Amino acid sequence: MRHGMDHRKLRRNPSHRKALMRNLMNALVRSERIVTTVAKAKELRRLADRLITLGKRNDTHARRLAFSMLSDKENTEKLFAGLAGRFVSRQGGYTRIVRTGYRAGDGSDMAILEYLPSEEKKAGAAKGKKKGAGKAGAGAQGAEKKGRPAPKTAGKGTDAGEKPPRRRATKAAPEGKGAAAKTSRKASADKDTSTTDRKAGGKRTGRKKSDSKPE
Repeated sequence: MRHGMDHRKLRRNPSHRKALMRNLMNALVRSERIVTTVAKAKELRRLADRLITLGKRNDTHARRLAFSMLSDKENTEKLFAGLAGRFVSRQGGYTRIVRTGYRAGDGSDMAILEYLPSEEKKAGAAKGKKKGAGKAGAGAQGAEKKGRPAPKTAGKGTDAGEKPPRRRATKAAPEGKGAAAKTSRKASADKDTSTTDRKAGGKRTGRKKSDSKPE
């Protein structure tokens, strides 16, 4: 059962463990990134976050407490001058642990413990990317306006990517030939009607002659 286990012992006596944590804190404040085992990184993260909290207070008592933990004037000055000011708008969570695998000698689980990068730098980089994208888009639009023609609009009933269907051209007959053909057709029709009328008249007259008897 986990009763009375306030911290990890790390297989060291109290004085050795305290010296180990002090050395690791100084290395982390100096380089802002260290490689160690996962157990030491989890134990050191509590103290590293406490240092940032003291640096954000920035008063005499906080400086004395930080110096008692570090025992180094240069690292204490760096903590209050620049490192703590990076996290003014952040409430906790100043460090992160990234696992890197296992050590080759004894197979210990290794990790990287580091302070988070500045949020102002990230915001400035994002703004710079947006400005660069805007300039690139404006340059492309200007090149299109100068060198390329405007796209043609599609006709009714067609999509933007499809071409309208082509109409087949019909050849118009000349006026002289068309009039002559019409007159010839009318003349042939009149001849047909006249011949049919003559035939019908002959038959009728023949019937009348045959029906009449000699006296």
